[in-house]
Amino acid sequence: MSRIGKQPVSLPDGVTATLSGQTIEVKGPKATKSFTATDDVTIVIEDGQVSVTPRGKSKRARQQWGMTRTVISNLVHGSKENFKKELEIRGVGYRAQLQGNVLKLNLGLSHDVDFHIPEGVTVTVPKPTEMVVEGTDKQLVGQVAANIRDWRRPEPYKGKGIRYKDEYIFQKEGKKK
Repeated sequence: MSRIGKQPVSLPDGVTATLSGQTIEVKGPKATKSFTATDDVTIVIEDGQVSVTPRGKSKRARQQWGMTRTVISNLVHGSKENFKKELEIRGVGYRAQLQGNVLKLNLGLSHDVDFHIPEGVTVTVPKPTEMVVEGTDKQLVGQVAANIRDWRRPEPYKGKGIRYKDEYIFQKEGKKK
């Protein structure tokens, strides 16, 4: 039994969900999102809640059960408020600045990195060493934050690079003479 899949997703005020076949569409004040589930699960909307149940006892049906419930929960949350990932830059001379729809990163490379921000995501730079990635799609926000972080991952000796806020980097000890 899926502990996640058993729980129904409640629809908050201002958010509505409609079901047509295996496609669920969630409308809210921020966005309108839809998701098409596989035929391994059954989706039911009743009493302001969305519940998901598996069809059969196959392994694939049980896998899709929890995943579908989580995706629907993310649609509901994203239609009501934005998802947010905060990044910080550590290192001498490392900084970021926003120019229109392009994030310019100085990361100690021989050239500046121009990161083009995709549709559906907003990036703000409150300080030259901090970035905030926001959007209504959880997967897209996480992917954009991971792509930015990949340009200079934190290294284990000094901790220089781009890291998530509150991320712990295990520091290695350097060579000893």
